[in-house]
Amino acid sequence: MSIRVVFLGTSGSVPTLKRSLPSVVVQCPRDQWMFDCGENVQRQMMAAKVSFHRKMKVFITHLHGDHVLGLPGLLQTMALMDRKEPVQIYAPKGLRDFLVCTKETLNFGLTFPVEIFEVLSEGLVCDEEEYQVFAKKSNHAIASYAYAFVEKPRPGKFHPKKAVALGVPVGELWSRLQRGEEVQSEGKLIKSRDVMGPPRPGRKIVYTGDTKPFDSFGKFAEAADLVIHDCTFDDSLIEKADTDGHSTPSQAAAQAKAAHAKQLILFHISARYADASLLLEQAKKVFANTILAEDFLEVELPLKK
Repeated sequence: MSIRVVFLGTSGSVPTLKRSLPSVVVQCPRDQWMFDCGENVQRQMMAAKVSFHRKMKVFITHLHGDHVLGLPGLLQTMALMDRKEPVQIYAPKGLRDFLVCTKETLNFGLTFPVEIFEVLSEGLVCDEEEYQVFAKKSNHAIASYAYAFVEKPRPGKFHPKKAVALGVPVGELWSRLQRGEEVQSEGKLIKSRDVMGPPRPGRKIVYTGDTKPFDSFGKFAEAADLVIHDCTFDDSLIEKADTDGHSTPSQAAAQAKAAHAKQLILFHISARYADASLLLEQAKKVFANTILAEDFLEVELPLKK
């Protein structure tokens, strides 16, 4: 099944008439994963047909307002819709105090549990049956993390003819072999590798949040199917980008190239660019397979063969 990446907000710092504030949702068959949560995210979810009731985890890169101020409103809207499924939130230290203060000040209740996990160091921060999320310290003005959403390797292709030749009857034993288990059939031990092809690599999406280039990015994002990278200012404003902790198109493209990524998507676009085509032009000179994010852009990542 495909993974669907939905861009709910693509502006940086302030919204525009065409761009909402940063938020990207990765939709999988059974759950969805949100990266950053800018203001107005509920309306963007409605327009993009992103569910308020599905299993959801939220990953916040840092505690600047444009990346986090949508959370109180989102949680309250979910409660008003009588959500029951828990929401897990992963964020740098400080988010818990922010949400507690907001909830007490606004005096709103929740109909579902909210579980907060503080991201205090690099490495694996979330480990589920099929997917993992890794954090990497980025290079912004305050403590901030980039995230890598990684699908675990999928089982290889099952070869029915090999199973029949080894005397394994159709049914439960075939299912067990496809799950990687060993089975007994006709007095023989049959291993999964006897009837399965090599494991197929999972898909990988890297989301930077706000950042300047940093040396370890290439290894962190190695072979990513998709890199979603900060591109706040054009190349002529490289000094401002450096001062503010952001990237230019050529810098984002160089990061994707160093990672041997398959595709780059530029986001977190400054409101000064009513027409951001210049940013795309500059990036494509360095990394050809680049696109410019717009609100409600959807990207499908099919299963790898």
